[in-house]
Amino acid sequence: MDLDDTAARLGVSVEDVDRVHRLAGDLPSAPLPAKADAPAMLDRLAVRPDDAAEIMEGWPDPGSPLWTPELRWLLDRSIALVRADLGGGGWLLPGPELPRDRGPAWRHLYVYAFLALADVAMAYHRDHGVDEAVSWLSLADLGRNLAVDRRMNREGWPVMQAWLTLHARGAVYEMGRLQFHRGGTTLDLHIPESGPMTPEAIDASLDQARVFFPRHFPDERYTAFGCGSWLLDPQLQEYLPEDSNIVRFQRRFELEPYEESEGPDADVEVLRFVFRTLTTPLDRLPRDNVLQRAIVDHLRAGRRWHWRRGSFPI
Repeated sequence: MDLDDTAARLGVSVEDVDRVHRLAGDLPSAPLPAKADAPAMLDRLAVRPDDAAEIMEGWPDPGSPLWTPELRWLLDRSIALVRADLGGGGWLLPGPELPRDRGPAWRHLYVYAFLALADVAMAYHRDHGVDEAVSWLSLADLGRNLAVDRRMNREGWPVMQAWLTLHARGAVYEMGRLQFHRGGTTLDLHIPESGPMTPEAIDASLDQARVFFPRHFPDERYTAFGCGSWLLDPQLQEYLPEDSNIVRFQRRFELEPYEESEGPDADVEVLRFVFRTLTTPLDRLPRDNVLQRAIVDHLRAGRRWHWRRGSFPI
């Protein structure tokens, strides 16, 4: 294939195309579900009707004029790239960020890759004895992320498309209030947008994980729960009451020393997760609760939020 021509047609760099070409090589891909089965599958994956309609509109039917040869190549090789790392838990980009204003095939290419990989992930879960209810709940993070991306006026998906490869590879499992990310000797915690972080809800999730991972992944030994997040920034305690759910969550962790270069930009992540926007001026952000007011006041004072990492024994 001509990498330069493919990159030009996709509107991405040659380096991006070369990376997919090198990592996917001739490795096996996976088929998409039958189009007739897709609406029910999207529903199980918690995809909203408006997002589902767009996905069905751009479906990669054979001979569809929406799907150019380079798009079909990227879809096939992105699936192969992710599938090759089944069981892996590292951060993985499935392919380059595409110009999303070119239509649903371009906008949702990595959604189609996720749908093809869902059956691969389900088979991996079955091989490890994971209950189907846990599997579907975990994979349904797709719908949640698509809804967030829509709320963010399409600002959120570039990060989310890499995040969702973790689910497709069998690395992230959702149980109760938390998501758990396998890897190393630490089970990393992620906090989806799914309700209050009450101590009772957090405790219930942790208890589920303490049983789940030794049962389904007996060869793995986890000694601690860990988390890396702006939610662990002690500066929040300057603004939030001591009995707030966030402060009580923070107190579970022993923090590692702060490294400014570690993790993503916490100021960006705060705006992404608290306000679901990256472009709204600070003076136009809502101030409806103590957390929103804390975020805005802190940034308007010229201060920065910090990405902190901590852990506590299982």
